[in-house]
Amino acid sequence: MDWTLEVVIVPVSDLARSIAFYRDQVGFELDHHIANEHMEFAQLTPRGSGCSIVIGTLPSQQDMAPGSLRGVQLVVSDATAARAELVERGVEPSEMTVLDDRDGSTFFGFRDPDGNTWTVQQLAVRAEHPLIPRGAQGGRGAVE
Repeated sequence: MDWTLEVVIVPVSDLARSIAFYRDQVGFELDHHIANEHMEFAQLTPRGSGCSIVIGTLPSQQDMAPGSLRGVQLVVSDATAARAELVERGVEPSEMTVLDDRDGSTFFGFRDPDGNTWTVQQLAVRAEHPLIPRGAQGGRGAVE
């Protein structure tokens, strides 16, 4: 049986600010933004990922303090390019750390406006062998 991780809840204090950060600065795609009398939430997905984040006022999010999520890891094929893209979009990432010369040993991090932390790992092999084949990634329909 396959078990897929498809959503990570990220606790935030301001939904509009967080949508702007993750969509406009980090570059995630906004899959949907839903509001009704009971809740408001948005789902965003990193390009090329099979896992999304959900932010907002869902009941499960009320159990976590904004900024309490630590070390969720993103993987890129080129950490230098990814870090430069974030800097260009106004994100303040940490300096890169290289643990050794093997693939998978280069990291940097960043925080969202609430203080949730993210780690970015370079796996150069992802350039040639993405987890989700490029033809299967498709385009997500962004909605606001």
